Amino acid sequence: MPQLDTSTWFITILSSTITLFILMQLKISSLNFPLNPSIKPTKLTKTENPWELKWTKIYSPLSLPLQ
Repeated sequence: MPQLDTSTWFITILSSTITLFILMQLKISSLNFPLNPSIKPTKLTKTENPWELKWTKIYSPLSLPLQ
């Protein structure tokens, strides 16, 4: 059974990594980004819920009288 020649693996992996890095840099550099990003004003809306209009009492099970 012949041996697998791994002597060229290092240069192959290194060159492909460098090529991918360069391609990604070129791809990202072609994009246009805004120079001064501004904050968009958000409008808070208050919703009316029926349970907010009346007072409700929540009873804890431990505070109830013994049965």
